[in-house]
Amino acid sequence: MIFKRIGMGNKILDFATQILIMVIVLSVIILFVGIGFLVLIHVCFVWRVNRREVGVSGNMVHRSSSGKTSMPMSRKDLEKLSCYDYIAKDKGSRPVDCAVCLENFNMGDKCRLLPMCKHSFHVQCVDTWLLKTPICPICRTRAGSDGGSSVIG
Repeated sequence: MIFKRIGMGNKILDFATQILIMVIVLSVIILFVGIGFLVLIHVCFVWRVNRREVGVSGNMVHRSSSGKTSMPMSRKDLEKLSCYDYIAKDKGSRPVDCAVCLENFNMGDKCRLLPMCKHSFHVQCVDTWLLKTPICPICRTRAGSDGGSSVIG
């Protein structure tokens, strides 16, 4: 009778061990499926964000808050913007900086004034900027005189 109880205890122990192993294996499988699902969601999200930023032809597209795209300025449009030689108002005044290169304006520097927001920059600095994106580097107002004074989002 003692042998029957020991044999029955081994069967229960074997059964409990098998259930424990199956639970562990099932937990690992569920863990990997969950991680795979999260990776898939991440890849889809990144793909969608990149697809919004890149146009069909592969060129970068700038979007305004209204969803309309705005293309960089052409050289012809840049030449329409006013240009002047910098003159300091008085010797005790605080120096004025170009927000693109962060250098002070010096007497005689060629500067460009954006017509909508009236911000000034070195000509070569702001021209390089505007050839990439048509907005003021300080306030994000359209740089051209024909686009209105809307701020790009």
